[in-house]
Amino acid sequence: MTAAVVGTLTLAAIGGSGVAAAADPYGDNDVDVSVEITELAGPGALAMTVAGGSATLTEAGSTATTRQFTGQLPTVTVTDTRDVADIPAGAYWYVLGSITDFAGDADQPDISAADSFGWTPNLVAGDPGSVSAGDPVAPGDGFIDTEILSMAYDSATVVPEGSWSANAGLTLLTPATVAPGEYSATLTLSLFE
Repeated sequence: MTAAVVGTLTLAAIGGSGVAAAADPYGDNDVDVSVEITELAGPGALAMTVAGGSATLTEAGSTATTRQFTGQLPTVTVTDTRDVADIPAGAYWYVLGSITDFAGDADQPDISAADSFGWTPNLVAGDPGSVSAGDPVAPGDGFIDTEILSMAYDSATVVPEGSWSANAGLTLLTPATVAPGEYSATLTLSLFE
């Protein structure tokens, strides 16, 4: 029975309903808490970031038979902070893109990305002697696991702690008879070594 009473009193004190918890006859004292966090010593990392989470395609350059929509992929950056000794011999990295079909917002038929979507990658930062942008893929050439950025040589031979960035011009081509409406797709970027 005593344990039940103690439990009830503890809950009431935590809830702030007790008079003793609100009054402090001895005053208040503040304690400053500080911490110094040193740089993490370790093997570093190979990492990828993307400058934004979306891209919008707008109509430009359409003809009587084909509708064309263009846009820009947000900048993709690969950073390598590893020590050369931690990189396996012969290793190299690359970034691939894959995309889902474009789905309509009102049950329109999907637009096949493999038949209609393409991009033109561009290296925007970093040594072009150590990395390169992927080859352009024209709409209709089958956009499946397509390279946007790659290490051209053995990763361990490149100056450590490098950073390289690329973006890409995006293009969607459809027949002029495509159903009107909003469409969306998901473009997945993956870093491999």
